[in-house]
Amino acid sequence: MKKMLFAAAMLILAQSGPYHAITEIKIGGAGQWDYLNVDEVGRRLYVAHGTQVEVIDIDTNKAVGVIANTPGVHGFWPAADLGKGFASNGRGNNVSVVDLKTLMTTSQVATGANPDWIFYEPKSGEVYTSNGTSKDSTVFNAKTGAVIATIPLGGKPETGVADAAAGRVYINNEDSATIVVIDMKTHAVVANWPIAPGASPTGLAFDVKNHRLFVGASGGGAGMIVVMDSTNGKVVATMPAGAGIDATQFDPGTGNVFVSSGQAGTVTIMHEDTPDKYSMVQTLTTNRNSRTMGLDPKTHNIYLAAVEFAPGARGGTPDTFKILVFGTGK
Repeated sequence: MKKMLFAAAMLILAQSGPYHAITEIKIGGAGQWDYLNVDEVGRRLYVAHGTQVEVIDIDTNKAVGVIANTPGVHGFWPAADLGKGFASNGRGNNVSVVDLKTLMTTSQVATGANPDWIFYEPKSGEVYTSNGTSKDSTVFNAKTGAVIATIPLGGKPETGVADAAAGRVYINNEDSATIVVIDMKTHAVVANWPIAPGASPTGLAFDVKNHRLFVGASGGGAGMIVVMDSTNGKVVATMPAGAGIDATQFDPGTGNVFVSSGQAGTVTIMHEDTPDKYSMVQTLTTNRNSRTMGLDPKTHNIYLAAVEFAPGARGGTPDTFKILVFGTGK
């Protein structure tokens, strides 16, 4: 009985943490979406939404534009220093290069099949894509669009991050439950690090200062956060999370790690007490199927896409697409 009461008390504490709903940004349209990425400098949130990218002002929480003609778009990565952005078009097998001021496509770069996650690494000036169907990564010059390399990854790639100081790129391999390590100079795979006891890694975030990778994965019938040392691939900690993990974010200003779970309709928030020790902050209730997430390091707010569901309905209600904003402030 005492154990049951203690577990119930811990659940209440986890749900009543510092993060709460701040507002909703109504978009409308179809309920198909993927990655959300924040441009901290330009104060914009970019949301991959069907065949277009929604552009939202995160200071006013208002939609301010659309990047069109991005068929099957999975993600959009802004490069503020270049005044450009890059949209991964899954059905086009290419990347749209977009002017951030006009939101118009200026060129396209051919990639492998079904480019999913995409990111820009400013030190090298290169863009990396995770091509889900061809199971490789296309690397191209961000300024010229010239393809530099196609890197076989040996399985379905998901999210990737870079450590410019170490000259390494880290990409989730969902099929083999490993982190693929790429040398940024040679564009060759130099290691595959198992994430066990985790499986099927999707989300990935990085603490550059402390050299820690935060892997959102499945495990134990639900979700799991696997913490890995980026210098040697050693798993140093794990924490439980909700079922249906997709996105993972790290906030260097607060030391908080966020993992969104669409099936559970939650975001698990844990704190990096030390590089090898972590404590639970909160299990934040969000919305059913709210699986992808963006983070603003300035305000520490997080953003999740959502649709409304009628009682008992399996599919989302048409034309109810919106962005949920959570934070610790007003």
